[in-house]
Amino acid sequence: MRRKKGLESNETSQTPEVIIPPLDPWPRPYHYSDGLRRVQPYHYTYKTYCKERWRGRPILEIFEDEFRDRPVEYYKRTLESGGFAINGKTIYSPATIVSNGDLISHTVHRHEPPVIDQPIGVVHEDDNIVVINKPASIPVHPTGRYNYNSLTEIMSTNCNRAWMPRPCNRLDRLTSGIMFIGKTPEGANKMSKQIASRHVKKEYVARVIGEFPDGEVVCEQPILQISPKLGLNRIRANGKEARTVFRRLAYYPPASITQVDSQDQDVEARLVKQEQRMPWKKKQGYSIVRCRPVTGRTHQLRVHLQYLGHPISNDPIYCNRRVFGVDLGKGDTNGDRDEDIMSRLNRMCKSEIADTVAYHEEIAQSFRQRKAERMTDEVCDVCETELYSDPGPHELGIYLHARKYACADEKWSFETSLPLWALPPPGYDGPNDTTLESDPLETRLRGLNADGTTASDENNEIG
Repeated sequence: MRRKKGLESNETSQTPEVIIPPLDPWPRPYHYSDGLRRVQPYHYTYKTYCKERWRGRPILEIFEDEFRDRPVEYYKRTLESGGFAINGKTIYSPATIVSNGDLISHTVHRHEPPVIDQPIGVVHEDDNIVVINKPASIPVHPTGRYNYNSLTEIMSTNCNRAWMPRPCNRLDRLTSGIMFIGKTPEGANKMSKQIASRHVKKEYVARVIGEFPDGEVVCEQPILQISPKLGLNRIRANGKEARTVFRRLAYYPPASITQVDSQDQDVEARLVKQEQRMPWKKKQGYSIVRCRPVTGRTHQLRVHLQYLGHPISNDPIYCNRRVFGVDLGKGDTNGDRDEDIMSRLNRMCKSEIADTVAYHEEIAQSFRQRKAERMTDEVCDVCETELYSDPGPHELGIYLHARKYACADEKWSFETSLPLWALPPPGYDGPNDTTLESDPLETRLRGLNADGTTASDENNEIG
């Protein structure tokens, strides 16, 4: 039996009488608890003009086929309660025919996922731009289930409702780090052009499974988008040219391994047999890796690291043993498995926990016990939508951080400190920062005639 979840009484929980124009509550209905920024559910009106393929079709049939994030029963109830309008006139019949030129309005009771309640750090600010340190978990623009819990909305709320933040570069929702926000149209346009050109050097830092090779590692495998819907990209010969230069900053083996006497031949023999029987056991420990993308393909760093056999430790797609098997897609350039991989990703719904970082049973058991976002047995008492639980910490970001952007002619350079997950764990020595003097990767990049600058691409969400 599903339980209805009560809501606090407020103006956004009542079904609106007016459907057009869209509702726009101010101040934004934020509230905070358990380290998360939350949005009180609110009514929101989507508007769209009739598409060619919708002409002459019943309204319910269109929504059942095109908008599958909610069940058809929901759309039936919404129609009957007056949540749909065509050209400003409320409709109630599921059989209403949609015609060419019709403006369809659909009012929903919107439930947004929470994001990390972490301040947006300011790295630099002048009259034209502000350089920020974006927290993980926050999408840059309103998209999908996220609207007010997006970077542009949060910044506008924190500053001035009349001010429109103008992002000049993009980062994936799960990625943290340097972003440029234009304060004026002129400032945004100038910086966007610089970033889209080959005159900006970018540096990321990632935490990957296993012991990444020492020295510079150059990956030049082409990348092909396999499924835009699932966000899946793979190494394929017919993909777009891609090049990344990597260098390991540190390797942190598990304490249990470091305590093993290297002269103990019995222990060494057991470890060899264990690795032969369970190859993912070799992935114990983790490395902190610097990443310099020379091109700017979607998911370039994540895909190249997976191909090298060292995916980002908590990557929900590319470090998922349930999807890619125990080898985690290392060295895979064959498209024969693509359909199977997409099918597995598609089946991973919110009632399950993704097997990221599940390389052996001890870790897998611990991971399954963590809190994760999934469907609950509760429904909203306003719209009867099934409710999600809060996301777990492992679902609020991945170990990938855009650490530094610098102009190739050295006119400007902005960087953040290393994120907490990249610092040495207790009991270990390791880098807390890097400097130009200790940066052999810079020399190697110039040797490649790349200068660390990134070629423009139609989508620069490199992570």
